Amino acid sequence: MHVNVDHVATLRQARGTAYPDPVHAAELCERAGAQGITVHLREDRRHIQDRDVEALRKTVSGTLNLEMAATDGMAAFAERVQPDLVTLVPEKRQEQTTEGGLDVVGQRTEIARMCDRLKRSGIAVSLFIDPESAQVLAAIEAGADAIELHTGDYANADLVDRDSELARLVHAAAEAERLSPKLRIAAGHGLTVQNVGLLVTRVPCVVELNIGHALVGDAVFVGMEESVRAFRRAITAGEEAR
Repeated sequence: MHVNVDHVATLRQARGTAYPDPVHAAELCERAGAQGITVHLREDRRHIQDRDVEALRKTVSGTLNLEMAATDGMAAFAERVQPDLVTLVPEKRQEQTTEGGLDVVGQRTEIARMCDRLKRSGIAVSLFIDPESAQVLAAIEAGADAIELHTGDYANADLVDRDSELARLVHAAAEAERLSPKLRIAAGHGLTVQNVGLLVTRVPCVVELNIGHALVGDAVFVGMEESVRAFRRAITAGEEAR
């Protein structure tokens, strides 16, 4: 489980203070059992700042996953800081949060160039994509080391539609595993303590989950470490139900 600490920085930036510190939040998450820390350094710097990523590179003991837009400016930053993993995501200035997966099919040449550049710098690359066969194939052809399946539609679906959205994730993950057995498969977006267990049960080839907004929201009431532990319990329950 990787914890996205962006929204600790969102709270800090709302008042322009030095706290709460996402670096401290990351320390608490790792203490509670998180295997990695994820941050999205947006081009508009609305929450995470350059200095946060630089500090996290020095303090995170597990995997540091940097989400970023596929631009040369962001690639240069990643090359300098050297996160363990870069996840390329779509980015729009007006959006509240990432609204869908990267269109690798429509940007195949540019995404392949970016994957090659980052991998030549020794950085593994993941692509955040919708659970669609065409996007899975394009991600593999672009040279990605990993994919992260967008779970937002599953997380936001009502009970009637949830099974169909879950089926899309099952199919996309199975297709990825079939086409490229070495490809690392992750999932994330909108996951909560209530919906993560079923995903883990039904999509066993997902080896990494990125969880952020709900975990930070729960932490307001129970604390960061207990929020991480609650998600870990839900994930473990899902694994045991397979």
